[in-house]
Amino acid sequence: MPQQNALLQAVLQRKSIHAKMVQEPGPTEAHLELILQAAMAAPDHKTLQPWHFVVIEGEGLAQFGQLLAQAHKEREPDASEKKLQKSAAKALRAPMIIAVCLDYKEHPKVPRDEQVLTCGCAMQQMLLAAEALGYGASVLSGLNMYGKAVHQGLGLTANQEILGLFYIGTPQKEMPIKPRQEPWQYVRRWPK
Repeated sequence: MPQQNALLQAVLQRKSIHAKMVQEPGPTEAHLELILQAAMAAPDHKTLQPWHFVVIEGEGLAQFGQLLAQAHKEREPDASEKKLQKSAAKALRAPMIIAVCLDYKEHPKVPRDEQVLTCGCAMQQMLLAAEALGYGASVLSGLNMYGKAVHQGLGLTANQEILGLFYIGTPQKEMPIKPRQEPWQYVRRWPK
């Protein structure tokens, strides 16, 4: 394979580092700014910027954990205290969480699905930027992030919804790149 440029090499070697595998320190303010600038460079039809980011760190992580536990209780009123504590603890896995939200904007030429994809591209840009800066990051979800308690607690508006929780910190150790499938098994040419 011919030598690849640095950008392509970074894309091909990108890996998610699960929130359980990161620790302090989280991004500096300057690095957070770069990560968010990378998000803003995502493809964005009609320049709608259909995103909203909520940065959660420090004492806010424990508070966010309580929102996750409340959302769990909404879904499962009879949940044990142990289950609720487990939900709350998920917010403490990384030194920083960025809730990546769709901020849907009604537009005749840009349907909602396209705006969701734009936010997905923003998350991918954030993953690449985080890794380039030496951080470990992953995008996680879970039923609790969709809960009313989380939505209201984060102050989201009616047209905003969380699409993913971007966990970021310093990797605890070097993680291998997961084996990847050959792309051609997922491709067909048309017409034949």
